[in-house]
Amino acid sequence: MSGFIGEFPCTIDAKGRFLLPGALKKQIPVKEQKSFIIHRGIEKHLVIYTRKEWTKISAEVNELNLYVKKNREFIRKFNRGATEMELDGTNRLLLPKSLAEFAGIEKDIILFAYGNRIEVWSEAEYDRMMKDESSDFASLAEEVMGKRRKDDDDIS
Repeated sequence: MSGFIGEFPCTIDAKGRFLLPGALKKQIPVKEQKSFIIHRGIEKHLVIYTRKEWTKISAEVNELNLYVKKNREFIRKFNRGATEMELDGTNRLLLPKSLAEFAGIEKDIILFAYGNRIEVWSEAEYDRMMKDESSDFASLAEEVMGKRRKDDDDIS
């Protein structure tokens, strides 16, 4: 999979459902469009994976040594609230109430798709995070990406 891309505003209905945007659905391989796994993100958001991607990530997490206390704690927190979701006949997904409460989701959400995941944010929390001026993006980019090249001398 080459990866998802895009930001998609959505609205949660009274029953806790939201419409999977067509532009996002087109990015999901047809064989993987029916079943998804959603769980708590590391920050105050949720993460959706296709079943295939969840299987890969779970396998990686399950390789951790369970005799190490921090590993067990991580595995429990990583899997807490993990729930399977099925796309209904009208392309809607039902957001589990406990997960919506965790992420502070009431009505308006942003689906932020990148890599192998679709993050689900309350619109207010997403806007707050993206507008946080305390982090200088240029400095962050230099710190994270500036060390990607082995040596400037290697470039000819």
